[in-house]
Amino acid sequence: MNNDKSKPDVSDFRFIKAVSVGSINPNVLLSDEGREQQVELLNKCLNDYPKGVIIGKDIAIGRYMLGEHELTLQRTIYHVGFLRKPAWLEEKEN
Repeated sequence: MNNDKSKPDVSDFRFIKAVSVGSINPNVLLSDEGREQQVELLNKCLNDYPKGVIIGKDIAIGRYMLGEHELTLQRTIYHVGFLRKPAWLEEKEN
């Protein structure tokens, strides 16, 4: 247990939510609205009660050739830690 209560230790987190922003699947291109929804979820995780903390992130990059054109896509998965599972996440899952 962390003695400094200003910043929680990784062992203090009881729930971790993976929030994906972007897509690396060229068959399912993400619209601006879809990406905005992903960013809104991330912001809600970081700003609503209980506030989450980014404890890690994974970045995936896909490069695809479509005819003569090269398409580069990126997806970032943010791992957001919470001291307890937010009630608004439970409501969203039901």
